Amino acid sequence: MFLEMAAKYEIRIHPRNVRTSSLSFIMPKAGQRAIVRCRDDDYLNSFPVLDLSGCRALHVDGHQPDAAIHYAKHARAAGILTSLDGGGLRSNTHELLSFIEVAVVAERLCEQMSLSPSDMLAYLKSRGCQIGGVTLGERGFLWYDETGAVRSMAALAVPAARILDTSGAGDVFHGAYLYSYLTDPLRAWDEHFQLARAASAYKIQRLGNEAGLPTLEDIDAVRRELDHLQ
Repeated sequence: MFLEMAAKYEIRIHPRNVRTSSLSFIMPKAGQRAIVRCRDDDYLNSFPVLDLSGCRALHVDGHQPDAAIHYAKHARAAGILTSLDGGGLRSNTHELLSFIEVAVVAERLCEQMSLSPSDMLAYLKSRGCQIGGVTLGERGFLWYDETGAVRSMAALAVPAARILDTSGAGDVFHGAYLYSYLTDPLRAWDEHFQLARAASAYKIQRLGNEAGLPTLEDIDAVRRELDHLQ
């Protein structure tokens, strides 16, 4: 199913074999969800070495630690923007961050590292990340800009009755700010994150990841409806 969806969007897949298929268990509760993943990280083959010529951004989440470090190093040296989805603590998180320019992490990572969101921002700065942020779900987004100034962004006030599925909202957030950056790299990061906030607000009102992928028109509609409520 995943390969069919990737083909639909013309996304190339470079697989690595493992002995055991991965399983994910999604447990919904009151509009929220917990996901338990059982994956085999003992890869039977090395990661493919790909030519990044022409790439303008690299986004990693720390899985496949050897590949993440290899490509983050290469991209940073080549002047390609490097971005991290820090959804949780990985074996290579500390090392990987030294090659990351934009690090947006989940509150779960703060909990795993026994850091407050503010302390996490200080940690990201210490690792050399030029832009850093912590997503806080319905409590919004805490981040720092290119100058190091800490800023906060409230979540859009989506009515509780319309929240159907929060799964994938973080991925949509990351994808949207990267899209915004690639569209206009000179735009302020505050604007990139505002677009991402509206995109994730759209996602949580739809059931399923593909159904929750917004168009630019969808994002504009969300902003027209909800921006004034902040």
